[in-house]
Amino acid sequence: MKEIQKQEKKEDQERIVRILSQDIKGSMDVYSGLTKIKGISWSMSNAICNSLGIDKKRKISSLTEDEIKKISDFVKNPQLPKFLVNRPFDFSTGKDLHLIGSSLDLQTEFDIKRLKKIKSYRGIRHAMGQPVRGQRTKSHFRKNKIKGVGLKKKKK
Repeated sequence: MKEIQKQEKKEDQERIVRILSQDIKGSMDVYSGLTKIKGISWSMSNAICNSLGIDKKRKISSLTEDEIKKISDFVKNPQLPKFLVNRPFDFSTGKDLHLIGSSLDLQTEFDIKRLKKIKSYRGIRHAMGQPVRGQRTKSHFRKNKIKGVGLKKKKK
């Protein structure tokens, strides 16, 4: 009897759960498993668990279809403070959005293209392949690493 229960538990933990088109191992906790979805941080995962009343230490494999649907609906339209969403005051709509997955990548790409198009400082830095956020460039971000110091000249 105990062996059968152990086998069932092991099979549940090996199960892969799909949440918001992301495969998550069933052996992970809900708290850490939600962070595997692109666009959900640790603080967002904590907020999801607290607002939906899901125990953070539960295994992902123990979630029911209804709970998975609740999580995906909540992530698509979160009712959370502005500082938790990843796109507060969207440039085009003016609303507080939370983007996940491929839409997050796509929106980031559009933002960089817009910066390049208007030729802002950040856009020019993106175009040149240089650091955008004010890092020093004397010793890092070098191109042509094989040329330069450390190469010995051939003797004739």
